[in-house]
Amino acid sequence: MNERIKPYLLETEPYYRPAGREIELFEAAYARRMPMILKGPTGCGKTRFIEHMAWRLRKPLITVACNEDLTSSDLVGRFLLDANGTVWHDGPLTTAVRFGAICYLDEVVEARADTTVVIHPLADDRRTLPLDRRGELVRAHPDFHLVMSYNPGYQSSAKDLKVSTKQRFGALDFHYPHAEIEVEIVMRESGVDRETASRLVGIARQSRELRGRGIEEGISTRMVVHAGGLIAHGIDPHASCRIAMTRPISDDEDVLHALDGFVEAHFGP
Repeated sequence: MNERIKPYLLETEPYYRPAGREIELFEAAYARRMPMILKGPTGCGKTRFIEHMAWRLRKPLITVACNEDLTSSDLVGRFLLDANGTVWHDGPLTTAVRFGAICYLDEVVEARADTTVVIHPLADDRRTLPLDRRGELVRAHPDFHLVMSYNPGYQSSAKDLKVSTKQRFGALDFHYPHAEIEVEIVMRESGVDRETASRLVGIARQSRELRGRGIEEGISTRMVVHAGGLIAHGIDPHASCRIAMTRPISDDEDVLHALDGFVEAHFGP
């Protein structure tokens, strides 16, 4: 393995609790190097899943957090001045393509459409990356795999992926886990007991029923784990829920009153 990407290998196994056949299906997609989209709400485990799969497959993982300021040069690279003059520096996508890493574009719809179009030749049979400014055509390493994620229920239609992009990818749907699985995750990740984890998950599941009625997203599994971690650290449940679960998702007084009611129903007034 090239020294450039060894730092991207995960040395310890990221904990991931499967909810269905997603591990089996992703392994089959990787065997064919089928580009994949992970679709699901914020904080439901998409990033943890790809970290777990990279560890499981023993492949380096290069993650790019997409945003509206991301340019194609940020992905593929640019010429920069240093002590030796003008020198080309590969971007994270090019590094993954050259040396055979999994490249994970997190929340890809947040990037501009003219940025994500550079992935098209990588996501079909060509598996190439043109570096126009360098006059180079990079052919993907056999181990290179392209994976993207996004939340289909959050972005506006103006931010949706182009059809020409979607049709190049396979897709796996992710959802918040069933209650029993979510309780296991919270116990494992935060260190709280089963009863406390069950109460926290109950609050989160009630909040998700408010989606579209005052909040864009309910309380995620990630947020429940944070609240559990605070409780395990000695912070009382009401303060923990306020800091990690209820206040981050809304500023609306009526919504907050309803969320506080959920907390009181599970932990008492």
